[in-house]
Amino acid sequence: MVYAALLIVIGLVVQVSVLARLGLPGAVPDLLLVIVVALAMTYGPTSGCVIGFSAGLCADLAPPADHAAGRYAFVLCLAGYFAGLFASRSTRRSILTPIMVVAVAAAATTMLYAGVGALVGDTAARQVGLPKLMFTAVVYDVILAPFVLPWVMALARRIDPQPMLSGLSRPR
Repeated sequence: MVYAALLIVIGLVVQVSVLARLGLPGAVPDLLLVIVVALAMTYGPTSGCVIGFSAGLCADLAPPADHAAGRYAFVLCLAGYFAGLFASRSTRRSILTPIMVVAVAAAATTMLYAGVGALVGDTAARQVGLPKLMFTAVVYDVILAPFVLPWVMALARRIDPQPMLSGLSRPR
């Protein structure tokens, strides 16, 4: 899991220092979400949940954060869990499957993040428009996914040749 921690730190630094400053319309490309999905699809739902929570908490506590701590941790925790759950149930392996999971996760996390924000009084999503945020989040993350997913998943399998997903298919 040292590999996952290292990826979270590198992903957070790149997201805060490069991607957030691009000035793209709508949402910001979410490198942490793509990393969490890749690791969750490699290691399974439980690890995906823990990795998502850890990545989200790091993002919540990073200096430019302007929201309640724990909000993004909750969202990425659920994204990691469901991405890992989908991967453990999926028997078909192609590059399109993880990209579709990223697309669904991008839309769901944007909606959930805005929903949790509305519960705590954050109206930023309402000002920009939730449909525009969801659309741009999906587009940016799907564009980012082919460059990140294969490398993260391949390195994770190389570093840990028997990830937790292989343990799910073995009879006991």
